[in-house]
Amino acid sequence: MSLLAPTLEAFFSERLARQKNASPHTVASYRDCWRLLLGFVYDTTGTAPSALGIEDLDATVIGAFLDHLERDRGVSVASRNTRLAAIRSLFRFAALRHPEHSALIQRVLAIPAKRGERALVCFLVPDEVDALLASPERSRWTGRRDHALLLVAVQTGMRVSELAALRLRDLHLGTGAHVRCLGKGRKNRATPLTRQSVAVLQVYLAERGGEPDDPVFPGPGGGPLGRDAIRRLVERHSATAAKRCPSLVVKKPTPHTLRHSCAMRLLESGTDISTIALWLGHESSRTTDTYLHAYLALKERALARTAPFQTRPGRYRAADDLLTFLEKL
Repeated sequence: MSLLAPTLEAFFSERLARQKNASPHTVASYRDCWRLLLGFVYDTTGTAPSALGIEDLDATVIGAFLDHLERDRGVSVASRNTRLAAIRSLFRFAALRHPEHSALIQRVLAIPAKRGERALVCFLVPDEVDALLASPERSRWTGRRDHALLLVAVQTGMRVSELAALRLRDLHLGTGAHVRCLGKGRKNRATPLTRQSVAVLQVYLAERGGEPDDPVFPGPGGGPLGRDAIRRLVERHSATAAKRCPSLVVKKPTPHTLRHSCAMRLLESGTDISTIALWLGHESSRTTDTYLHAYLALKERALARTAPFQTRPGRYRAADDLLTFLEKL
């Protein structure tokens, strides 16, 4: 019997930490997956995690765990596939250490990722962005901080984790103003800042003060705002802005909605997909193609160019109700 515990420990300490130099986010994601899986097996079989063997985690058990995630925990297809990727990574490592279990391992590795629906990205139009930026109460310091954070988020398209990790040394507000961040995949990138963003940040930072290593957007205790705090901040100000702009009630903006809004603004201005991918820190421009599906104006221009012969080009518009009534008399 090959115990799972030593293999799992070696996977995290050797494969992820030393060989792959995985990021803390990756390690945390894989850790959470295995905590859920081991807890599921314990609940269903009564076998303690430390007593499990590799042979106890066959394709049937893994399949039941994935079904449990969707059915009982209500996770999305994307989250289910993320958990499966963590399981596959461990079993590929186990294949090198335990060739005697190669048949079982191959059956687990053969479990396919699940295909799901790809919804159109949710983004804000200019009027909605203006309403959101106007919602913080700027007579208070927290309101001025929130306004600066929302403006930076919607102008740069930074991820919420990148906003939370920003330090004062990352902001450069002189000639060629830009902000630097360490993004997903540990890719460093610099994003230019507009005059409006620079002006707001200069006023905010003059009041905020601090040392280069201090967070740009601190919480009540002086530490950086966490991802959950930023999410709640966006939701709170979106609820306030919805009083002026009711469409925000339907869209329910999140920090990632602001990132999508930045991408759509760049796309509508004529920026090519490759540049937008660099701006957002995407690994491949194929990831950025999702914004093309949401860009209705691009499709309308294509429709105008492909109008049938002997018809007027343009999008169909319903006739005036009064004229239609008179024509039917």
